Amino acid sequence: MSIKTALFATSALLLATSATAYADIPVGHLADQSGATSDVGVPYAQGVADALAYINSKGGINGTKLAVDTVDYGYQAPRAISQYKKWSSGSDKIAALQGWGTADTEALTGFVGKDEIPAYSGSYSGHLTDPTGKGPHGSKPAPYNFFYGPSYSDALRGMLMWAAEDWKKQGGQGKPKYVHMGANHPYPNAPKDAGEQLAKELGFDVLPAVQFALTPGDYTAQCLTLKEAGANYAYLGNTAGSNISVLKACQTVGAKVQFMGNVWGMDENAAKAAGAAANGVVFPMRTAVTWNAEVPGMKTLKDISKISDASGNAYRPVHYMAGVCTAFYMKEAMDWASKNGGVTGPNIRKAMYQKKDWVPAGLEGVCVPSTWTDADHRGMTAVNIYRAQVTGDTGASVADLVKAGTIKLEKLTTVDVPRKPEWLGW
Repeated sequence: MSIKTALFATSALLLATSATAYADIPVGHLADQSGATSDVGVPYAQGVADALAYINSKGGINGTKLAVDTVDYGYQAPRAISQYKKWSSGSDKIAALQGWGTADTEALTGFVGKDEIPAYSGSYSGHLTDPTGKGPHGSKPAPYNFFYGPSYSDALRGMLMWAAEDWKKQGGQGKPKYVHMGANHPYPNAPKDAGEQLAKELGFDVLPAVQFALTPGDYTAQCLTLKEAGANYAYLGNTAGSNISVLKACQTVGAKVQFMGNVWGMDENAAKAAGAAANGVVFPMRTAVTWNAEVPGMKTLKDISKISDASGNAYRPVHYMAGVCTAFYMKEAMDWASKNGGVTGPNIRKAMYQKKDWVPAGLEGVCVPSTWTDADHRGMTAVNIYRAQVTGDTGASVADLVKAGTIKLEKLTTVDVPRKPEWLGW
């Protein structure tokens, strides 16, 4: 049995035991453990699974346990839709959904709205942030979609604002050249138009987009295109696995570009895998700190981690921590709902609007304060920008590399992206 399989088996066993005994509040959990984004999907889903099992170990939702069904849908939207239809029908209809990808989350938006099932996704597409559908870009109404973190569009806007200042600080001459990179897929495409529009407004020359697949491969041709075009800043819209291939290929051909990864495009595991090629990559991070930070909420986080790592020795990347935060926002919304009419979809949704600058209890200093309203599901527009630093051989474990300082995720700044009405749902 692989380590990955063993970890999920541990959490699944704990959750199944609770489900068998109580089966009170059904929750669906879509995870990518084997598909194109499993490189980051596995730690995120483990964070969600561990958090939900931990919540059950502490009494669940005001004494009522969660019955969680985790399904690996392999990052295939049709499979996600089929599974959701099973969960949303019959007497054991799920009260909420912990989801994952952009293609499937966007495809399910109409379903969860009609069925009144809150969906907490790992997709941060700006299209999911307009609950009314009255925004200027005509996005589908997404009244039951929530996610924890800045949208892909706002995160890219924040990095472009940083890049414009960085260009000046570096003494750049003329207009910097910007290029959007990623697969022709709803996930990397989600912030493309928003980023290119703001880049033009900020004075960038916007180059034609460069495509590369969601899976690792030989992307030498794409890097030669960047080099020949003289690109200065490039957004990597894919997850870490394929981004690593690009970083290594561009290092090989000598394409000197400031890469800006999306939130799923860089973490401690990616820095280890890419080695020196990851050094200097800038990316947004939606947790307030990394593992082992000295903040109050780290104690709870370490306890949650022991659900699938009894030894307490596992190093958890930022994606695991984000999964925990996401699960706990749902948990606290359910807590409120149970005291205000019952744990139903409409009550869970209403609960999401009860707090401002909200951090789940016990996770202080870990989760970034968030606020959702019935008119705006952009939970946060503050973009914490980090830079990956890799200063030596990365052959050791991530835990040892971080401990030695060989890998470091260094915070550069926080960019407060304006909450413009014209950017809602985009």
